[in-house]
Amino acid sequence: MAAPLIYISFPGTAREALNFYAQVFGGELSLYTCEQFGRNDGPPDAIAHGMLTGPVALAGSDAAPGEPSLHTEGIMLSLLGTDEPAVLQEWFDKLSVGGTDIDPLALRSWGDWDGQVTDRYGLRWLIGYQIGE
Repeated sequence: MAAPLIYISFPGTAREALNFYAQVFGGELSLYTCEQFGRNDGPPDAIAHGMLTGPVALAGSDAAPGEPSLHTEGIMLSLLGTDEPAVLQEWFDKLSVGGTDIDPLALRSWGDWDGQVTDRYGLRWLIGYQIGE
């Protein structure tokens, strides 16, 4: 079963944001400009399409003038149990830099670890894991 790919329209920060996510999660990042795609609906160096592949896949571009850009409310990107606890802790810490810890990554009363952070680009993440039984 295929999973949805998160595609983000950034307000002119796609290059910076996608590089940030590549530093957080690792993987391979491909960036293509409007000029490379022969597009004239934005500056030649604007990102027309970017794709991060690896442990976490994200895609995005710079929003064209007049098009809406990233604004989220009532949605989180969940990484619950998607990797080893040490890796998830590292991702949480890196996403927190320049962002806002909504709820620290901590042991919960039900026995699992989880936390929420909004990163510097406005994406809210839910990260957590279970410790082996």
